[in-house]
Amino acid sequence: MARPPHESWDCMLPGPPSRNNGGSADCHPSGLLAFPSSSSVSVVDSRSMQLVSVLPMPPPTATSSSNTNSAAASSSSSLSPFVTSVRWAPFPLPHDLTNYQHLLLAAGDRQGRIALFDFRLRSVLLWFESDPVSKSGIQDLCWVQGRSDWVLASLSGPSLLSIWNASTGRCIWKYDVSPEFFSCIRRDPFDSRHLCAIGLKGFLLSIKVLGDTEDDVVIKEFQIPNDSSELQKLERDASGTAASSPALAVFPLYIVRFSFSPLWKHILFVTFPRELIVFDLQYETSLFAAALPRGCGKFLDVLPDPNNELLYCAHLDGRLSTWRRKEGEQVHVMCTMEELMPSIGTPVPSPSILAVVICKSDSTLQCVGNLYSTGSCSSSFDMDFDNPFDFCDESFYVSKTHLISISDDGKIWNWLLTSEGTEDTHKEATNVGTGANVGEGPVSETNANNIDGTTDLVKQPDCVTSIRSRSSNSTLNQADLSPKISLVGQLQLLSSTATMLAVPSPSLTATLARGGNSPAVAVPLVALGTQSGTIDVIDVSANAVAASFSVHNSTVRGLRWLGNSRLVSFSYAQVNEKTGGYINRLVVTCVRSGLNRKFRVLQKPERAPIRALRTSSSGRYLLILFRDAPVEVWAMTKSPIMLRSLALPFTVLEWTLPTAPRPVQNGPSRQASSSRDRTSVAPAEASSPKTASSTDSKAASTDEPQDDTSESFAFALVNGALGVFEVHGRRIRDFRPKWPSSSFVSSDGLITAMAYRLPHVVMGDRSGNIRWWDVTTGQSSSFNTHREGIRRIKFSPVVAGDRSRGRIAVLFYDNTFSIFDLDSQDPLANSLLQPQFPGTLVLELDWLPLRTDKNDPLVLCIAGADSSFRLVEVNINDKKTSYGPHPRAIKERFRPMPLCSPILLPTPHAVALRMILQLGVKPHWFNTCSTTKDKRHYLIPGTASGAGDLRSYMIDSPPVGDSVVPEMLLKVLEPYRKEGSILDDERARLYADVVKKGSAVRFAFAAAIFGDSLEAIFWLQLRRAVNHLMNKLINKSPQKASVQASISELDDASMLSRITSKGKSIPGARKRDALDCGQLKLMAFEQEELWETANERITWHEKLEGAEAIQNRVHELVSVGNLETAVSILLSTPPESPYFSTNALRAVALSSAVSRSLLELAVKVVAANMVGIDKSLSGTHLLCAVGRYQEACSQLQDAGCWTDAATLAATHLKGSDYARVLQRWADHVLHAEHNIWRALILYVGAGALQEALAALREAKLPDTAAMFIVACREIHAEFISNLGHSDDESKSSTKAKQLNLPGLDPENEDVIAVGEFYEQYQRKLVHLCMDSQPSFD
Repeated sequence: MARPPHESWDCMLPGPPSRNNGGSADCHPSGLLAFPSSSSVSVVDSRSMQLVSVLPMPPPTATSSSNTNSAAASSSSSLSPFVTSVRWAPFPLPHDLTNYQHLLLAAGDRQGRIALFDFRLRSVLLWFESDPVSKSGIQDLCWVQGRSDWVLASLSGPSLLSIWNASTGRCIWKYDVSPEFFSCIRRDPFDSRHLCAIGLKGFLLSIKVLGDTEDDVVIKEFQIPNDSSELQKLERDASGTAASSPALAVFPLYIVRFSFSPLWKHILFVTFPRELIVFDLQYETSLFAAALPRGCGKFLDVLPDPNNELLYCAHLDGRLSTWRRKEGEQVHVMCTMEELMPSIGTPVPSPSILAVVICKSDSTLQCVGNLYSTGSCSSSFDMDFDNPFDFCDESFYVSKTHLISISDDGKIWNWLLTSEGTEDTHKEATNVGTGANVGEGPVSETNANNIDGTTDLVKQPDCVTSIRSRSSNSTLNQADLSPKISLVGQLQLLSSTATMLAVPSPSLTATLARGGNSPAVAVPLVALGTQSGTIDVIDVSANAVAASFSVHNSTVRGLRWLGNSRLVSFSYAQVNEKTGGYINRLVVTCVRSGLNRKFRVLQKPERAPIRALRTSSSGRYLLILFRDAPVEVWAMTKSPIMLRSLALPFTVLEWTLPTAPRPVQNGPSRQASSSRDRTSVAPAEASSPKTASSTDSKAASTDEPQDDTSESFAFALVNGALGVFEVHGRRIRDFRPKWPSSSFVSSDGLITAMAYRLPHVVMGDRSGNIRWWDVTTGQSSSFNTHREGIRRIKFSPVVAGDRSRGRIAVLFYDNTFSIFDLDSQDPLANSLLQPQFPGTLVLELDWLPLRTDKNDPLVLCIAGADSSFRLVEVNINDKKTSYGPHPRAIKERFRPMPLCSPILLPTPHAVALRMILQLGVKPHWFNTCSTTKDKRHYLIPGTASGAGDLRSYMIDSPPVGDSVVPEMLLKVLEPYRKEGSILDDERARLYADVVKKGSAVRFAFAAAIFGDSLEAIFWLQLRRAVNHLMNKLINKSPQKASVQASISELDDASMLSRITSKGKSIPGARKRDALDCGQLKLMAFEQEELWETANERITWHEKLEGAEAIQNRVHELVSVGNLETAVSILLSTPPESPYFSTNALRAVALSSAVSRSLLELAVKVVAANMVGIDKSLSGTHLLCAVGRYQEACSQLQDAGCWTDAATLAATHLKGSDYARVLQRWADHVLHAEHNIWRALILYVGAGALQEALAALREAKLPDTAAMFIVACREIHAEFISNLGHSDDESKSSTKAKQLNLPGLDPENEDVIAVGEFYEQYQRKLVHLCMDSQPSFD
């Protein structure tokens, strides 16, 4: 029976990532970090730094065969290759309750295969139809928006870019750029249909996916100039590599990366190994280039801050540089250089940084906090001085960004990058915040950072003294910020490839290392020795590395437990290959203290290296086996003592395991007939001293008296002879076993493996034979496995009542294993053959000795060749031994703290939590897991009972839907609340701070928690959009004076100096506040904001030359109304330029625009003729010259220049004319770019609320449609109430006219239908929640 993948995969620890994994990593917007580790994909919760799960990449399908030998032979060819790229699918938590697929992950490997994992099912949902012959490895992956759904783009081999249908797995488009080497591919945050791919030599391919067919893909090629002399040398050296190998395999240390700017459209940040370049896609040129200073390591990656004008660049030498953009230009200056690999406690050479990634979920939540959190010291919370998050200084962190770095020693580092203001700025902001009472009087000037987007007075509580509530002259500039970095979390995975595996199996005579007579209990720990010389101790109950000890400088070649709290290990180093000689290093490690103590330290090298270690189950004795030298017997006291040396040609030695209890069964058994079967309790029962002593007394009364302090070991010699020795104190004597009968055939081959548990010895040889022998009765038997030689034999642990005590796991030399039951009539026929574990070979295995009941499954510990560690359940029944599902888990997963990742809840429960957060729940409902949680005022003392009216937890009765549903959803979520696994302290505190700031901010918080950052930004912008609409409806004077008026006020002298100077001053532009949320630029719609953004970009291009650059500059200047500078540039065109006549005509028309009204008709005709033939959109400029701005905007939109059209409209149009431009733009964004959230903001800004509601209903977002109505009505009511505080009679009269929002009045049929559909949606959700079982992992 095949085992469900999620039952075995959860019990797996990945090995460390390496350069073979391509430096790939991707952080889901909800905070789940995915990265490849060897042939698996690891998923980590980036907030709590806990391993969530591991997804092994299934091996390539091999030819099926029933023959075991052919299966074993094909195992090496069907190993899973390295995973080289991972990318989360950008699917949000579903609003449609019939579709649960949202946590999907694409993974590509070195053989060119691409799998789409469903992370919730822990299985492959779809294989993409890649070419099985070419096996060109995957370099990078990227999701991009198609016409109807998301498609996947991949870089494979050196130069092939493919686009795949994610529903069918078929390739819909290919493009080969040979001889270029592709390096990485990224999606444009401003247009999800657009992506770019870059090559190692600076080749840049821009792709826009307009449909689902090959003809719907539009491409454009660019070349970024750079110094590629180093690459040319590497190409000559790598001339013999495979033609299908990607760049990560051919040039692993020559890395080229780029990122789209999240704040500026068309801007790319590109890093070559020693250059940082800012490239403008619109101008097709580099705006800035900087070479690395001497002493700096080569660039590894470039990561722009989501909210600030900062760049974080990782370097190959393990450092992180921070670059700040200069105000007014695209020039970046390095301001800090920090270590990502601390030098303290790290080995030499230092581990390498493989990948860095920014957690965008925290950045989106930071937007919510910056805009709406009070941030005041006098909040309603009790200050907790034990918690660093509770200090008042937190409000002065201008930005906090979490960066994750991954190193090749298996460590995941969580860094907090903070931008702090200078002390003077801090004082100024604090004084402004506390000195001005925002509720005392009207504000004279518009606050540029007013989140409401309105100049009306909004009454706030006196305690709100936020840093956001400061005057315009206290703006924090980027230059005032001081970037800092601090380590806030770390996760240790396996540090290196495992070479040895050891499990503790202490006998009753084993005592605790600290002394006394307390018996050593079996502990859920497994020790792994690694190639790097470290020893990793794994806590199998938590599936985590409990400790990692750096013990040796070279590979750990032997590892054994001494009882349950000490480890003994060895390594050796050859002194000289010619003369020979080895230095053997033996170390005892205390697991509790981490202290390493060497013993058997010799002054001179030895002739022979150590071959193996064998420790007795009590931990008192150690056998040291040498290669071609006598075996040494040591007593492992506090200072180990050598007892004697045994000069016999041993091949294998094994101590006896703790003896098995007498089975309780009716039928006779070979084991039960033994007169010398010394009975004791199972190792797991040793935790009860009373049980142990009573059982021992019974055993002593029924069996022959035996000395508890003596232990025995079995051995085999080179000539095939067998024997058993007993060690008692310092004496070693012959155990005098009963020899096998004459039918016991002498060995056909050298004995290579042995297992010993009184009274049975099991042996395996290099011919694949297995034979066992009862040392008390002399009975014996044997069979042939028809496999290669046998390397390990391990007895399974037994407990009272077990049907069989003869189960063994056998590891063969071909790194496959099988499980046999020696108590069965035909062990070979009833064996469980596992020729290879999913996609990897087995290096070491042993049983986990934690069974306490006969119904508990047997558990195998496996160290794989892919550096992973796995636990495999082996379920036993009377009919057949198999891997199969078991009704109960071995141990409940232990986590040091709850996994507060709501996206991992069962989908109905996650949707229920989102609804509760949206409707508003009181902060004390959350039960957080803080160590100081008893100090939290929102923690309910004791265990809350679900029997009361849970609706009292809601802040208000729900404004829409069924009022009973919230109580039922709270009851469903009660198990998670009791576990404290809903929200962590920081996010619960943020929710408590914003829960009463309005519906829209709650909706933004809920969207950010579940990783839908675009939806969160939409809700944050909604208040500004509705207020913008209301200001237009009441004919309110614009907040900003007309741009044209401000320009006309300039006198001739100042105008001339501005035209001819190289200065950067732009009239009306303001410096950007460092506290502004940069992500809001994705949904800019207001006239002032669009105009300022366009003005900022103009200064970047002043020094650019060339005819095309001049055309673009003129276009930008005309858009913002700066006609004087445009005329100056046009008149400077040389006569030989092909643009001379066109530019002259435009210059004349623009210069006479103010008073030459008679030219209007003629210019219109000329413009109409020029639009069809001139790509520079000269006709649009002529229309602007004669004041036909509405027609100019229409022509720009027809030409696809949507942002330029909006900028032109923001400069010159008002009222309904501007609204028409916005609404047409919204239609394009919705139907062509498929960005519903940005389209909704544009609809609201244009006053088309009905169209916005229709878009939500068409997209099947019933809950969002209802929340949209609630938020709009709430913002509208607040706006109208603020009008009531004004003495202006015109505003009071307007208030009576605007009682309802146009298109959202309660009598509207669409509004009524949305409310009814939302109630049906709630009822369906309740039923789905009741049918789903709670899941905490």
